[in-house]
Amino acid sequence: MSDSFDWPALTAQAVAVSRRAYAPYSRYPVGAAATADDGRVVVGCNVENAAYGVVLCAECGVVSSLHATGGGRLTHVVCVNGAGEVIMPCGRCRQLLWENGGAELEVMTAAGVRRMDEVLPDAFGPEDLESFDGR
Repeated sequence: MSDSFDWPALTAQAVAVSRRAYAPYSRYPVGAAATADDGRVVVGCNVENAAYGVVLCAECGVVSSLHATGGGRLTHVVCVNGAGEVIMPCGRCRQLLWENGGAELEVMTAAGVRRMDEVLPDAFGPEDLESFDGR
């Protein structure tokens, strides 16, 4: 893993965007920040909805920002709550991050930096679909 990566700077970006979260129902703002393979930083915050099941997680915003600003692959990601504490992405978001960063994506967790293949072991991804011939 990249020992020289500036996690405090990326975490600061996640904290800053968490302040823009729209969380009137849960009152649990979340911010996420990630780097892309070309060095861009992309951010997202949770956006809740009165129909609770259609909430947009902060990680969804990160992936949308990644594609809206040129695509590529995520290399590092961190999520924080409204108090600035590092939190773990939910299961749905782990899948989303896997699709856009793969096994090598580094995730800051409360227990330290872990690779995505540790955070989502035995993941199902695009390669599983490619290997299926449909019969």
